Amino acid sequence: MSQPEVISQSILPSWVDSTLFKGMLRGIERESLRMQSNGFLSQADHPRSLGSALTHPHITTDYSEALMEFITPPKESIPEALNFLTDIHAVVHGHLENDEKLWPLSMPCMLDDQEENIRLAQYGSSNIGKFKTLYRHGLGIRYGRRMQTISGVHYNVSFPDHLFEQLQQHETDEALKKLSLQDYRSHRYLGLVRNFIRLTPLVMYLVGSSPSVCKCFMTGREHQLLPLIKGTLFLPYATALRMGRFGYQNSAQKQLGIHYNNLEGYVAELQKAVNTPYAQFSRLGLNDENAEPIQINDHVLQIENEYYSLVRPKQVPQAGETPSQALANRGIGYVELRAVDVNPYSAIGINEDTAGFLEVLALYCLLKDSPELLDAEQDVIELNQAEVVNRGRAPNAKIQQAGQEYPLNEWIQQHVTAMQPLAEILNQSYATDLYSKALLEMQKRIDNVDETLSAQVIEDTTQQGGTWNFGSFMANQHLDFYEQHVLSAETLAYFEQLAQTSLQNQQQLEQEKEISFDEYLAKFR
Repeated sequence: MSQPEVISQSILPSWVDSTLFKGMLRGIERESLRMQSNGFLSQADHPRSLGSALTHPHITTDYSEALMEFITPPKESIPEALNFLTDIHAVVHGHLENDEKLWPLSMPCMLDDQEENIRLAQYGSSNIGKFKTLYRHGLGIRYGRRMQTISGVHYNVSFPDHLFEQLQQHETDEALKKLSLQDYRSHRYLGLVRNFIRLTPLVMYLVGSSPSVCKCFMTGREHQLLPLIKGTLFLPYATALRMGRFGYQNSAQKQLGIHYNNLEGYVAELQKAVNTPYAQFSRLGLNDENAEPIQINDHVLQIENEYYSLVRPKQVPQAGETPSQALANRGIGYVELRAVDVNPYSAIGINEDTAGFLEVLALYCLLKDSPELLDAEQDVIELNQAEVVNRGRAPNAKIQQAGQEYPLNEWIQQHVTAMQPLAEILNQSYATDLYSKALLEMQKRIDNVDETLSAQVIEDTTQQGGTWNFGSFMANQHLDFYEQHVLSAETLAYFEQLAQTSLQNQQQLEQEKEISFDEYLAKFR
């Protein structure tokens, strides 16, 4: 086994100074299932006192009625983003009914044998509301409802334009110098995306925390998982089963050939997938025997968001735009890092160490050379991901790169060492030590595999007597945290107002129906 190539320590250009990173923004999206006091998935409606899941900007639902999603606005520092996320959790906790709690793990536990008992999210009687529920129905018949109960954390990050302006001025390639700022920014963000894909095995090892699953999740599925303890299955060295073949997978999407080498190509490939029929989905039919629609269409993707990717280039859509149209019109505005498990030890699913690490990693991916990512390399990356998902904590875990094999630990160490100067410059930008502390925490996980979140989850699941007991124990601990978090009168009033406004906005949409839902759907189809 050879040594990984030594990564040049000069990834940080000499002309860069810490002021260039002022103006970075980050936002966090965290998903969590509502569980009943008996541990089963909630069958109750989304609490009306929290407002409308259709129109609320911070508190909504994802696939099922019980899968809550909390969204912070873009914030100027990590503490501000985490504080806002904490406020959301405390507000939600105050409005949950019948002793319901938030389930703290990425992988669900408390599903019964009947998939129909995983209720689809409901958004009211407006055309857009019905469309969103139909999309979820389509996901259910395509991939099964169980797969849609997995929770994750999405970390959104953007860099300021003055950084891109400076990077462009220092380019040696004349063609890159001539690009508009919008096109140059998109070019650099796509480089970040490609590098993040290459480095996802590192993310899975360092912050993966789904090494085991509740047996109920595997009902009716063939698998090679082993019993850990009554009711819990695992793999001895797994890190993030959520990111593997039992998590978000889509065989149809494998054939899409969506690449991140240029924005036009990415947008065209995504739009093609939304317009290309797929035989397996055509066989399911568009409507049931009562002529009720069961999926939006029979295409590879019903809508663009169905594309399950580890990272997404994003632009905020304006009224009437699809995500890809927004990208085509205004270029990439930020990236969404999606390969992040929920941290069960944090009451808000993520802590400062993970946030700091992800931002250093994003900057590293932005500045590091990023050649085109073609199919042959993508195949190798998928092998690396499977290796780390299933056996990342094994002493002989390996990474393949450019025809060579390296010990996983050494490969991770090379990259984390090369990130150190970036952590230091971000510390200077924000007058903090948060970023270097985050890398110090990751270093502990490299030095000692038992310090990884996945190892801790296995140990605690065993000690507590299974996934359900461990999850319930952590959920109860988090209750205390929410109750001790003091919400200011201003924050309470803000969320109270949003709840009211969102309900009014939903009502307005429901009164505006100019065409029937059948016509609305026919136009989309």
